[in-house]
Amino acid sequence: MNSSSCVAAGHDAQSALLNLCDTLRGLPEIAAKRAIQLAAAQAQEIAPVPLTLTQRYALPGDDCAAFAVADGYQLLAMEGMLPDFVRTDPRAAGWSSVMVNISDIAAMGGRPTAVVNAYWHADGAQAGELLSHMKRACDVFGVTFAGGHSSLREDYRPHLAVAIMGEARRLLSSYHVAAGQRLFMLTDLTGSWHGNLPYWGCVGGKTPEQIRAQWAVPAELAEAGLAVAAKDISNGGVLGTLIMMLELTGCGAILDLSAIPRPPGDLLRWLRAFQSYGFLLAVEPDRVSGLLNYFRASHLTCCPVGEITDSGTILLDDAGATCEFWNLQQQPLTGLGV
Repeated sequence: MNSSSCVAAGHDAQSALLNLCDTLRGLPEIAAKRAIQLAAAQAQEIAPVPLTLTQRYALPGDDCAAFAVADGYQLLAMEGMLPDFVRTDPRAAGWSSVMVNISDIAAMGGRPTAVVNAYWHADGAQAGELLSHMKRACDVFGVTFAGGHSSLREDYRPHLAVAIMGEARRLLSSYHVAAGQRLFMLTDLTGSWHGNLPYWGCVGGKTPEQIRAQWAVPAELAEAGLAVAAKDISNGGVLGTLIMMLELTGCGAILDLSAIPRPPGDLLRWLRAFQSYGFLLAVEPDRVSGLLNYFRASHLTCCPVGEITDSGTILLDDAGATCEFWNLQQQPLTGLGV
């Protein structure tokens, strides 16, 4: 992945795209995903022999573990909050710990049912604020706040982990990604930036009913057969999310940067943004028109942004300039998948 990977489309455009690729590859949010390699190695030790697809659903790889039941799948996921975030902004940490779990359930084509938490804290007032805003988020999203584990001692450093359960009638899974599928991006451009941070918030000004309906959209797409896979755009941004989405099956993709729906402003900021509501979707070619019709009267934006390939590489295209961004065969990120 160097300058020889780019093909000519005008020297300035080629140089700009190469510089963008270099910057995106170096993002700490993407590098942090390499920590998943430890869990990947453990999963391979547990299951060294070939597994059925249903067995793979239950192992690390997707946004949730999915367990087949009579009428679909039970879903289970967990997210941890950074200790400094928990300490300095318990209000946002409490809300976010629930919201990111809700998005993980949504990315699997599921609907959330219950949340549990485990926290350690040195300050009772801040711990109370943390819990209050977890409960507030659960009330907004219509999810049961089922308690968990509490530890309060003056010499503790604040820590928080939140787990979620959900259910899906029809599963969206990155194990379903295959060459020839169309790549879509689903986002909410009615949101706004959170200060100077690369965080795009999408719940302001919406009622709980509107928020619940919005996060139920991926489940509706799954049940209608309009998408086969999804991955929520969170830490790691669009490109980090795409790498992980492809890694399970070893596929590649061509991503058209000019087609990505985005708010006005800096492209790099948007590509690295944690979107409180944003998903990459894999769609079979014969379902594209149905998917577009689904969003015809929606405030949400869902646009085709590329194609899944069998190359094992991610190729970025920007108005004719192209550059290889990532080679999954040479540089695994999480170590999960093939």
